[in-house]
Amino acid sequence: MSILSKHDAKGDSSWNKKEIKKKTKSILKEIAVLQRKLYAEGKQSILLVLQGMDASGKDGLTRELFKEVSPAWVSVHSFKKPNDEEMAHDYLWRIHKNTPKKGEIKAFNRSHYEDILVPSVYGFIDEEIIDKRYNQLNQFEKHLEENGTRIIKCYLNVSYEKQEEKLKERMTNPEKFWKHSDGDWETRKHWDEFMEFYENIFERCNDIPWHIIPCDKNWTKLYSVASILLDTLKEMNPELPKLQTELRSSS
Repeated sequence: MSILSKHDAKGDSSWNKKEIKKKTKSILKEIAVLQRKLYAEGKQSILLVLQGMDASGKDGLTRELFKEVSPAWVSVHSFKKPNDEEMAHDYLWRIHKNTPKKGEIKAFNRSHYEDILVPSVYGFIDEEIIDKRYNQLNQFEKHLEENGTRIIKCYLNVSYEKQEEKLKERMTNPEKFWKHSDGDWETRKHWDEFMEFYENIFERCNDIPWHIIPCDKNWTKLYSVASILLDTLKEMNPELPKLQTELRSSS
């Protein structure tokens, strides 16, 4: 049985929408408090990796996830097709230079895993090279964690049916025309191949575990990722620094 087949894209059927949305509001406020401490402490950071098929809602998730947090404390980087400068370097060069600085939460909209997925599906890099990349990505992530960056890896699990619904909406809703790309429909033709290689990634790049996030409903997606982020911040336990000053009160 595949890993994804064990996860319902609609989420836990026992969840109550009203209750979950109420919990989520509280979680987002807690995240803001802890992120303030993380930023002030300036010793640790978080890298939130968001992978998923087109229309899985990566943009909307980051917008809602950080709406309580100061923009100075978080950032998002979207990885697209490598440009000429990026192609002139090793494939991790563009990734490493965008990792979070101390005190920051950084979200990757797509990530280093695109450098396994896309060339695997479309076959423009030799399988031997791809095979080496699995281990290289494990080593890269280990290096980041050993240097103070906690990594949260989320696969945004949207169903095949829901993706079609969302892609069609981009062609009928004027407010979403800007999101439409004919290339998304071409990619959809390779759905099964992408799922196959995602399964390989989940198995071979799991030193830092993957979280499979239900994404057919936005509220289940936000609650799931926010809960994981909050738990991680609590584990990191950032502390506000003590006062450091050469000033002395006069007697």
